[in-house]
Amino acid sequence: MTEKRVAEVEAVPHPAFDEFVATIEALRAPDGCPWDREQTHRSIAGNMVEEAYEAVDAIEADDGPHMLEELGDVLLQVVLQSQIAADAREFTIDDVCRVVNEKIVRRHPHVFGEMEAGDANEVLDVWDQIKMAEREAADAAGAAPASLLDGVPKSFPALKQAQKISRKAASAGFEWETVDDVWAKVDEEIVELKAAYAAAPKSANGKVDGSTDPQTLAAVELEMGDVLFSLVNVARKMGVQAEEALRATCGKFRARWAFMEGAAAGQGRRVEDLSMEEMEGLWQMSKALEG
Repeated sequence: MTEKRVAEVEAVPHPAFDEFVATIEALRAPDGCPWDREQTHRSIAGNMVEEAYEAVDAIEADDGPHMLEELGDVLLQVVLQSQIAADAREFTIDDVCRVVNEKIVRRHPHVFGEMEAGDANEVLDVWDQIKMAEREAADAAGAAPASLLDGVPKSFPALKQAQKISRKAASAGFEWETVDDVWAKVDEEIVELKAAYAAAPKSANGKVDGSTDPQTLAAVELEMGDVLFSLVNVARKMGVQAEEALRATCGKFRARWAFMEGAAAGQGRRVEDLSMEEMEGLWQMSKALEG
């Protein structure tokens, strides 16, 4: 598989990358930056998530110059973490590149091997099969058995975590046959959510009163989670990414709300001053303008 890759793609030097790695190494050197020298894997772990989210914002805004900057910040986290590891003689940035390259080649047999994949959805099926085979091979080699779900970070946003969990479970055969079967599960979970809510003590505004009975609040939250998890399974069966779908809806809501605020300001008013009927009218106007 590697021979095919080398034959078809000529390796190109990346001097800027090497220079950047050398810069980070200099920052961590004994005569380098005191702050950089003090950092550990854990101390800057949160920066990785923060920079990734900022990069996603730039990507979704289709802002090329900002994207360039934010991708650089993400790369900084990768190289800095690798240098911290190199200083501790754990691994180097070359090890990081080698391991991920081997994994990418291994998981793309439809590119570097003989397997076929007609579209993106078939590629996802190939990946799941390969990951399952890798896990079985590790078990056969005597490695400590790991849960199928261990590879799903608990720090993922809940929707993304749910979709990854359900996809892995499906790869092991824990799967509905059709989308309609999953919709039936959604209906079942909604009934259970409504029952839990009906049984819970509520304040005058209809919200569950957790101060009166924390266990019933927990029960309603759990049933709500079951509904959301079931909807994520619907998205997965449809080939839709639930996290991206909800992010898109949040963006749409922001745009429509901004239109309402602007329209209200044009009348010398605030959105809060509008009646529900006026708000609904502006909301429908915003939808019409989108079309």
